[in-house]
Amino acid sequence: MRFWGFTIFFYFVFCLWIGGVGFYIYRSHPTDKIPGNIRGILVDDPVGRLKVYIYELPSEYNQQRLQNHPRCLTHMFAAETLMHHFLLSSPVRTLIPEEADWFYAPVYTTCDLTRNGFPFTYNSRHFMTSAIQLISSNWPYWNRTAGADHFFIVAHDYGACFHHNEKRAIERGIFPLLQRATLVQTFGQRNHTCLKDGSIVIPPYVDSQKMQARLVPSNTPRSIFAYFRGQFYDLVNDPEGGNYARGARAALWENFKDNPLFNISSERSSTTYYEDMQRARFCLCPLGWSPWSPRLVEAVVFGCIPVIIADGIVLPFEDAIPWEEIGIFVAEKDVPMLDKILTSVPVDEISRKQRLLAKPSIKQAMLYPQPSQPRDAFHQILSGLARKLPHGNEVFSP
Repeated sequence: MRFWGFTIFFYFVFCLWIGGVGFYIYRSHPTDKIPGNIRGILVDDPVGRLKVYIYELPSEYNQQRLQNHPRCLTHMFAAETLMHHFLLSSPVRTLIPEEADWFYAPVYTTCDLTRNGFPFTYNSRHFMTSAIQLISSNWPYWNRTAGADHFFIVAHDYGACFHHNEKRAIERGIFPLLQRATLVQTFGQRNHTCLKDGSIVIPPYVDSQKMQARLVPSNTPRSIFAYFRGQFYDLVNDPEGGNYARGARAALWENFKDNPLFNISSERSSTTYYEDMQRARFCLCPLGWSPWSPRLVEAVVFGCIPVIIADGIVLPFEDAIPWEEIGIFVAEKDVPMLDKILTSVPVDEISRKQRLLAKPSIKQAMLYPQPSQPRDAFHQILSGLARKLPHGNEVFSP
């Protein structure tokens, strides 16, 4: 008890110091620059650097599905539908396929939902096969490169492996017809069957308007040391334990459920969740069944330092966002030492990370606002495609 009393006292003093000094530093240095290792990529304007041709597919491949399942515009896989809508009115769109750098097929594979609202991926491969057969039989562009100058949005848990279960996804592998295409996907795991070289890893969708509506005053102190809301166990799919989150979430709960520095719970209140993140200094972002989740986006937008617990994760727009500068990475095996790791982070490092997280360009890169805005996730995807140009000879040698 004496130990916890000392810890709480130390943290209280720590909060007062970093709260006052941290905000003073940020407001005294409004021109503080983002580190040079991102080379200005975040603020690049992709317009004028590439042209995209959109295949006009029958509505059964996109709009009809959306009409049946309007939730596809708001669930965490919504990048698939929103990117299509964005491109239709984007200045990078060309109606002349011969001048296109990239070809885009709007195929909504995640917009076939179960009664519980989850994507039904069992038919995705057949659905994608049908779309590619239609493209290759009606236009000459797929056949000349076997799809190497085409890109697809595959926003599901394991991307173009098209299965919600990792073991089954690995057994299936990336859909063969998409092996040469560029995949734009939320799933990112190094040395994993479901992430191939050249893919563009993107953030999942989070409703920016809802987040904007829950902003607290900018001078609100960050009185919560470490924050997490979410499940620690999956008793339905992993009744014996140990597989879900590779044990990382279970270790988080078992080690810190009674630690006063850790505000963690499986009960997520829709009324206080966003407000609590804005009062937290560290937001814990452990893997679940897959390494990514909307929690990372929410942490960045709310200026809460993301503590990333997912070995080998490939984060969104890694060549543009300085993740090492704004986040903290903790190995899954080190979760039992998380309190020691976080309390040992120097105060000046916390202040520096918070200043970077306050940069509008970093927040904007994680969002899909409606309507689109400069430097948002839509534009970051286009910039990623532009950086792959010009196509090399290998693209035209299937």
